[in-house]
Amino acid sequence: MITGAASGIGRSLALRLSGLGSPVALADMDEARLSTVATSLCGPVLSRVLDVRDAAAQQRFANEVREWLPAPLVAVFNNAGVAVTSAVLHTVPEDDEWLFDINFWGVVHGTRAFLPILVHQNDGVIVNTSSVFGLLGMPHQSAYCASKFAIRGFTDALRQELRGTGVRAVTIHPGGITTNIARNARMRTDPEGLGRTKEQMAAQFEAATMTSPDRAAAIIHRGVERGKARILVGPDAYLFDALARITPTHYHAVVSRLRARRRESV
Repeated sequence: MITGAASGIGRSLALRLSGLGSPVALADMDEARLSTVATSLCGPVLSRVLDVRDAAAQQRFANEVREWLPAPLVAVFNNAGVAVTSAVLHTVPEDDEWLFDINFWGVVHGTRAFLPILVHQNDGVIVNTSSVFGLLGMPHQSAYCASKFAIRGFTDALRQELRGTGVRAVTIHPGGITTNIARNARMRTDPEGLGRTKEQMAAQFEAATMTSPDRAAAIIHRGVERGKARILVGPDAYLFDALARITPTHYHAVVSRLRARRRESV
């Protein structure tokens, strides 16, 4: 089962897993793109328009998946996510609530809906997508970082609860992946006061990404298959992880210098 399956990492996971012969259950809010993905798959597929903020809808989807599946449920990818770009001083509370409801509560609702199926089987894996911004806090991403740190804590706690069972909990920490997340983000004004438009900021983000969605899906798939509890996706993810350990309070100066050098080399 994959949420956020209409684009980005979710779409690439669906294509990869279906191509390997796995039935896939797909969910997303974007009906048109979800339909395009579903019709492009070569194997059994169940697709539903789903708002991950709706706990009851997630539970109904879990019940439907359980009845539809021709085999045991192997993995649940709680992958749907959105972004908000804003300085804390100028936060619009409704934007942060929108993000947290999707990024964090969407993961919680998905976990609670599908975990009983896995526990009953005593087999399977819950795979929750955090971020490198769940390792380090970054300016103008306070709500996004908070949601991704929360996913990390939630999944780490779940992992310990599942010790001694056949069910695993995995945290994904992608670095910069070339998806539409920046273009779909909420941004009221340029938080750095440079007058950039949302389109310009999205283009800058995409220029700095280091990993394609297909590459990310391959890394995630291999990590889950190998039994990893935490999967870093992309070379920048390894950098962020190292900085969180080595310089937990002064990392932003390092990141800023590296970004400046990268812009100069482009």
